[in-house]
Amino acid sequence: MDVLSEALASMRTGAPNSVRTDGRAPWALRLPPTAGAGFHVVLHGTCWFYPTEDNTRPIALGPGDVVFVRDGAGHILADHPDTTPEIPRPEQYTQRPPVGALQLGGDGPATSLLCGIYHLDGQRPHPLLGQLPEVIHLPARHGRHPELTAAIQLLGAELDNPRIGSHGIVPTLIDSLLLYILRAWIEDQPRSRAVGWAAALRDPAVAPALEAMHGDPAAPWTVQSLADHAGLSRAAFARKFNAMVGEPPLAYLTRWRLTTAARLLREDDLAIEKVAARAGYSSEFAFGKAFKREYGLAPGQYRRQARAIA
Repeated sequence: MDVLSEALASMRTGAPNSVRTDGRAPWALRLPPTAGAGFHVVLHGTCWFYPTEDNTRPIALGPGDVVFVRDGAGHILADHPDTTPEIPRPEQYTQRPPVGALQLGGDGPATSLLCGIYHLDGQRPHPLLGQLPEVIHLPARHGRHPELTAAIQLLGAELDNPRIGSHGIVPTLIDSLLLYILRAWIEDQPRSRAVGWAAALRDPAVAPALEAMHGDPAAPWTVQSLADHAGLSRAAFARKFNAMVGEPPLAYLTRWRLTTAARLLREDDLAIEKVAARAGYSSEFAFGKAFKREYGLAPGQYRRQARAIA
């Protein structure tokens, strides 16, 4: 069971929105806060990135660089930090499938970016997301993260020269980019200094226990049976899991069971009794009580509300 993929899938609430942004100096783009996680990929040229709400120094970006904004905080992209930013007007956006298009600036050096938003459930985020830095910058480096580099190169080629199949290829690449970005960041953390989920997903004891819970959330797991998967004593496992994941094993198991149930309610037509069983609850009553305590709504209400919004 791929815990990272499952954790992200549990938060996804729709397909990402993306726009190809082509700027010629001088240009500067002020992007307001959004409900979701933002991302920018530099396809050609160079630019600068900096948040709008703090005094963080601008980050210089070059071809192949990636920026991931965890909570969709407002920020600025510019040809130079001294250029006055503007908020793009709706009429500046055009539809050029497979993504939208935005052109701005003057007649100086050109920069092309793919900018977008991953729609994630901000009300019930997986704890993995909360432990990420607010801004992740992954500079392009020769030999580092070849899969991420390849995905960016494929995206650039499809956007520069759309052909038969591009309308299907580009959304799939953008969707996969989120996993490539987070995997690259996790793998960049030195094992000797990694903490939290960055360490847990690679830990020889905690990772197998997480995989077991994600692989079969309905199983009657106990701390001892999870410790057996980890190859540790019950006490040692509980201490290590709590230190890395941020909560005790069975507390995380309950969270994951209800997260699984919420995803089934949003995406599947299973009867609530069957959703309860898949989430590890022996009765619909016990499930409904636990679900309402966590989500503030009965399962049926949650399903109707989620589908009305979608």
